[in-house]
Amino acid sequence: MRSLHRREHLAALRLSEIMNATTMDDSATADTERRNKLVINLILTSSFVVILNETMMSNATPPLMQSLGVSAAAAQWVTTAFLLTMAVGIPMTGFLLQRLHTRVVYILAMSLFSIGTLAALVAPDLTLLVAARVVQALGTAVMMPLLMTTIMQLSTPDTRGKTMGYVSTVISVAPAIGPVLSGVILDYLHWRWLFVLVLPIALFALWLGWRRIENITTPRAAHLDIASVILSAFAFGGIVYGISSFGVPPAARSMPPWVPFAVGGIAMIAFVWRQLVLQRSDSALLDLRVFRSTTFRVSLGVFALLMVTLFGTIILLPMYLQRVLELTPMQTGLLLLPGGLLMGRLGPFVGRRYDKVGPRPLVIPGVIIVTAVLWAMTQLGTQTPWPYILAGHMIMCVGFALLFTPLFTTCMASVPPQLYSHGSAVLGSLNQVGGAAGVALFIALMSAQQAKLAADGAVPLEALAGGVRLAFLVGAIGALLAVASTLFVRKPDTQASPAPH
Repeated sequence: MRSLHRREHLAALRLSEIMNATTMDDSATADTERRNKLVINLILTSSFVVILNETMMSNATPPLMQSLGVSAAAAQWVTTAFLLTMAVGIPMTGFLLQRLHTRVVYILAMSLFSIGTLAALVAPDLTLLVAARVVQALGTAVMMPLLMTTIMQLSTPDTRGKTMGYVSTVISVAPAIGPVLSGVILDYLHWRWLFVLVLPIALFALWLGWRRIENITTPRAAHLDIASVILSAFAFGGIVYGISSFGVPPAARSMPPWVPFAVGGIAMIAFVWRQLVLQRSDSALLDLRVFRSTTFRVSLGVFALLMVTLFGTIILLPMYLQRVLELTPMQTGLLLLPGGLLMGRLGPFVGRRYDKVGPRPLVIPGVIIVTAVLWAMTQLGTQTPWPYILAGHMIMCVGFALLFTPLFTTCMASVPPQLYSHGSAVLGSLNQVGGAAGVALFIALMSAQQAKLAADGAVPLEALAGGVRLAFLVGAIGALLAVASTLFVRKPDTQASPAPH
């Protein structure tokens, strides 16, 4: 009997230990989930702020010209310097995300952004304002790769689409709100208020990150190859500046566009060669082994075509609305706002569908929708009713919503976890190059056709509308290539990713 009681007591003790261990495991899991949610939400909010700041400057060129007494070509450097810095800075984020803790990278990014915002607020002349924008851009360049890499590390394969949907919300709602908000501010206040409103939010995000964000990665030793940094600056900076120059009137160019483009192209060849050599010892600035995945290459190609189309549309549609239909900047922003908000609202929904059905049932109808709207825009004229533009833009935004989250998730999930930081850097770099190409291509086509029609005797408004139609026609033809490419997009294998070798 005594032996039986002892066995029962030991069994009870073991059961108690198991229950306590289970409770502790559940508690630890809950704490980890809360930590991960806090980190993701904080980086999402900060990313929204930095992207909002980027797009708020889109309407500021005329006020800057008047306030600082500079030409339009000079005032454009406030935007151009920002884009060039982004193009140069993003390739280096792969190194930072490997070498430093998440908390350190976040604090560095938001510190640079906050310092740049404060400097822009008090800048007495254009030179210092451009320098302040460069500092802002250095912080911004880190944020989006940090966000995508963090999401890939913290989310499980069956929930990545849903979580990545919030990234789509950030990159669609912030650009939609930015021009509207800046239009309201510039109608009633000085341009410095664009930075007055952003600075407290940036400082609060910095303080909150300092207090609450935790490290979720383990840094490893990474070599910073200075030659690669220099080559990447000339490569990405030269290509973006060269492409952007094609959309600038000849009288406003400081040099022929082919000069920086050629320099960038040569530097890019040298940069790629050096990365191929360095990645053998895992010391590349931008590890190109991400391109070994066919899924990554195909998804990235579709993404590049969409970036050209999206940024071309973003720059051309407001020009058409203001210069042909003669709407005010504020009216233009309000007209385009519903589409951006709709795209952001659809992001998490599309992400959940991706987790269930994969990318193809989403990206194929999405790219067809975008292509159809682009073809419809080839019919724009001087008397097109604005409700048609509103409806077309909202439908196009639905198409983009069906595309971005699946492509983001597919690209990142198709590379090994140890290359997440490099995959996100490649995506960010292509975003800058594709955006510059879209803006330059659409504006160059519009300007050339406008000049041709004017020389043939067309009235100014009709000549401008004809230029807009040609630009959208070329965009629609390019979108057809994306339609064909989406047929080859596949959901990556979530069981295991091939390790680089």
